[in-house]
Amino acid sequence: MAIKHASDASFKEDIAEGLVLVDFWATWCGPCKMIAPVLEELAPEIEGKAEIVKVDVDQNQQTASEYGIMSIPTLVLFKDGELVDKVVGYQPKEALVAFVEKNA
Repeated sequence: MAIKHASDASFKEDIAEGLVLVDFWATWCGPCKMIAPVLEELAPEIEGKAEIVKVDVDQNQQTASEYGIMSIPTLVLFKDGELVDKVVGYQPKEALVAFVEKNA
């Protein structure tokens, strides 16, 4: 399953159904670059349970502001459009699997 890239315009639609893990990130962010391959590896493992959506906070400031994103990377879990959980900073794959599964 491919990771989606959301914009301010598409965000609400991208998180509307099911469990969605949103990665708020930026191109200049070191920890964001570290977590990107972890998310790529995670995507096929959580297929059927959750989707992964990335939001570039520099290009989509409205969405980042709406959800109070102050530090990146921030990973936010949405279920049917509702925010259910949030974690800030780099996370190893095992922690992300547990994060998704406890809310699945």
